[in-house]
Amino acid sequence: MQVEIKSGAKEFAVSRLSAWYIVIICSLLYTVNYMDRQVLSITTEFIKKDLGLSDSQIGIIQTLFFLSMAFFAFPAAYLVDRWSRKKTVSVMALVWSAFTFMTGMGKSFLGVLIPRFLVGVGEAGFTSGGTPLIGAAFPDKGRSLVMGIFNMAVPLGSALGLILGGAISVKYGWRMAFYAFTIPGIILAVLALYMKDYKTVRNIDEFGQKISFFRSAVSLFSIPSLKWLYIGFGLQNFMCFAFLVWAAPFVMRTNGVDAQKAGMLVGIIGLMAIFGAIFGGLAADIWQKKNVRGRMLTAATSLLIATVLFFFMIYFDVRGVGYVIGIFYGIFSIFPVPSISAVTQDVTPPSLKGVSWGMAVFCCYIFGGAWSPLLVGAISDGLGGGAYGIKIGLLLTTLGGLAGAFFYWLSARHYSIDMENAQKHKLEEAE
Repeated sequence: MQVEIKSGAKEFAVSRLSAWYIVIICSLLYTVNYMDRQVLSITTEFIKKDLGLSDSQIGIIQTLFFLSMAFFAFPAAYLVDRWSRKKTVSVMALVWSAFTFMTGMGKSFLGVLIPRFLVGVGEAGFTSGGTPLIGAAFPDKGRSLVMGIFNMAVPLGSALGLILGGAISVKYGWRMAFYAFTIPGIILAVLALYMKDYKTVRNIDEFGQKISFFRSAVSLFSIPSLKWLYIGFGLQNFMCFAFLVWAAPFVMRTNGVDAQKAGMLVGIIGLMAIFGAIFGGLAADIWQKKNVRGRMLTAATSLLIATVLFFFMIYFDVRGVGYVIGIFYGIFSIFPVPSISAVTQDVTPPSLKGVSWGMAVFCCYIFGGAWSPLLVGAISDGLGGGAYGIKIGLLLTTLGGLAGAFFYWLSARHYSIDMENAQKHKLEEAE
């Protein structure tokens, strides 16, 4: 059975088996990607004690990690669209796995900071390769659902990073958690080379001239729905990334539990997002059938709900009623992402599909996600370094969630027209 994407001059058709192989390998890599991100969060208290670090220094490490992803995401995405999706995915997995191992070898602030920065470099280009591969292998009508399956890796990887990282660090020490998480990334990097890929499409203008790196970036912001989507995505992650980084330390301090218990508590909230990834994709596809702006309206509505839930979850210290609210936050926290992933592919031509998602990753950090870990850490130190400071910092990040929902609504106003303009190209399989 063949799966075709109808978006250009020729068709990219792969067998159903090959299409799902792409989804499985990319999803597993995405899972490992988030495991490697979250292992630092759950080992924060161990690292602080072992290396004598402050909350502000932990915040700096996390912020520079996110900034490395931001500044290398777009160049990596440009490479994806000019070279090879599957090869870029493989190389990136090898790079981030190697430096995850080296993070575990760190014996000082810089010894953790530098390899962690380079982990971000490796992770920067992954989704820019995986997203267009998956988007090309499945029909437009079901794309949000498949992207939902792909994005299940975010909560699954986050939860596994917290649960396994906490268990390993308690029993064998924080360094062993980093060493152990290196292995699956290397194995999957090899398997990624066996994915099908589509032919690289030349990025040229109407005069046959090659479009430069800078012009590619500018051209994305000339698409109204993408412009507002990018800003909204950054503001959404101003709130969400603060929780990813500081949730475990916050729960440890407010509940008086160790890393293993905190990892389990926060990990369960993260696992709930698996349902959000699936239902978010389903809801977006259903709404899209009834309304040509359905995908972006799904993103705007669900982010608004997630923001309200986030506020009350933190207000009640993620325990008792706060923990119950947190379960629902876990579901809605990722609800917008399948829509966002699909829309970045819906409104762009083949030559810019990787760059489109790369720019989304860049904006995700620069417009919000990179700064909230540092902000919360600084507020925590300023208020005495305990649970109260983290709480105030996390509550303030909900302003980003509210603003993000507004910009998603602005994106929805232009989405249908931009999608019509993009549906003039098709892809063909690379040899």
